[in-house]
This record gives sequence, structure tokens and C-alpha cells, in this order.
Amino acid sequence: MTKEELTMISFEIVSYSGDARSKLLLALEKAKNKDFSECDSLIESANECLIDAHNAQMNVMKEEANGGTVDMGFIMVHAQDHLMTSLLLKDIIGTLIDVYRE
Repeated sequence: MTKEELTMISFEIVSYSGDARSKLLLALEKAKNKDFSECDSLIESANECLIDAHNAQMNVMKEEANGGTVDMGFIMVHAQDHLMTSLLLKDIIGTLIDVYRE
């Protein structure tokens, strides 16, 4: 995998994770206002973004697992940070939304 390919995948992960984060935060706002239909739609959309980010990440993992060289740089570290914090935010916001549903 070339450095340019890895950089593009890294930016994909950042983009998908950022979109998910924005949708999750908006979903929480909708839950605060008891608009659970829109909240659930945003959660579903955020999950799709996280799946896309995960799939991009898996392309890098497959490359390495197949013996390819993956020269990890700071951009990929940044992308991984974005993905992991978005996944954590999803769990936390899911719990908060459950509280608002009660």
C-alpha cells in the first residue's frame, strides 16, 4: 500500500467518523426535545458512517494481514483517534438517550 493510498484511507476514516460524531450529537439534542423519530434516524445514519469508517480501516488491516507493507504515519493515528472517540461517543450518547426516553 502506498503512502498516498494510506493517507486517502485515513482521510476517509476521519470524514466518516466526523460525520458520525455530528449526527450523534444532533441525535442527543433531538432526544432532549423528545423527537425520538428524528433521533433514531440520526443514530441509524451515524451507525452507517461508523460502518463505512470501519470498512476503510479493515482495508488497511487486510493489507497488512496479507503481508503488505503499511507505513503508519501521524494521519492514520489521527484517523484511529477519531474513530475510537466516535465509537465511545456512540455508547455514551446511547445511554443518555435511553435516559431521555424514560
